[in-house]
Amino acid sequence: MDLKRLKHLVALADTRNFGRAATQCHLTQSAFSRSIQAAEHEMGLQLFDRGTVEATCTDAGEFVVERARKLLFENRCLERDVSLYRERLIGDLSFGVGPYPAATMVPPLLTEIRTHHPGVRVRVEVNNADYLAAHLRAEELDFYLADVRNVVAAADLRIVRVARLSGGFYVRSGHPLLAHASTTAASLLPFGIASVRVPEVVQLGLGALMGLGEGKRLPLAVECDDLSLLKSLAMSTDTVIGCVDAGSAQDVAQKRLVRLQVVDIPPQFADMAIVSLKGRSYALMAQFAVDFIARQAIELGRPGAISGLG
Repeated sequence: MDLKRLKHLVALADTRNFGRAATQCHLTQSAFSRSIQAAEHEMGLQLFDRGTVEATCTDAGEFVVERARKLLFENRCLERDVSLYRERLIGDLSFGVGPYPAATMVPPLLTEIRTHHPGVRVRVEVNNADYLAAHLRAEELDFYLADVRNVVAAADLRIVRVARLSGGFYVRSGHPLLAHASTTAASLLPFGIASVRVPEVVQLGLGALMGLGEGKRLPLAVECDDLSLLKSLAMSTDTVIGCVDAGSAQDVAQKRLVRLQVVDIPPQFADMAIVSLKGRSYALMAQFAVDFIARQAIELGRPGAISGLG
């Protein structure tokens, strides 16, 4: 039973007249009558009693017309929602982020969505890459954005690198290490180092630079995947934190944090990538978010895009 025929049944039930119902449906009366007869034949029921003046619903007709109204209403709702979804005015978006992009790339995205697409429901999971990969594979996330230096390439994952963010070590204003213009890696250790979870290869490399010996990891006093907590710790104690420059730029500009010049540690970078499941297309809002993040990454990668660095 097609929707047009259901509309014809409802129109006849409302007008009780074949001529008026046919006019309302923009059909000739003969074509309208054939449609009603076809519906009755298809259902094997007589839906209307035809009088000389009026056509009234039989009991079967009332039963069918009541359900036809509900179906037509749901169809109108569906058409409306599809239109809104196409225009990204409604829908759902669920994605994950590591601590660095949570502090740098995600706030502008959420602002954009809430400003221009307020009907979209958003869920953001902030965690490390291992956790996010597991939830992506469980299809609880559309994608995730994180540092992928420790992510092993897998047949089921699509990894698209979007930014390489520089990083360094930061301390509070007035920290003892700032008594000298520069410092060494080994001098950081007595104060304790705090960081988000970093790839093992990075921990081993930094451990070697600090003179701990081959195969010794960088000893972290605090490991925490919440960048705001790490920065708060650095501002209130002598703890040294490792952080991407983009995540601390505002604090540097306001002189709450200072970037250390560590002479024997080479430049450090975090490789940001969007990770999704291969063979799975993005929903419209997810595609919008991915495109927005990619544009943000380009801005972050431009010289001078991050202000306030020491």
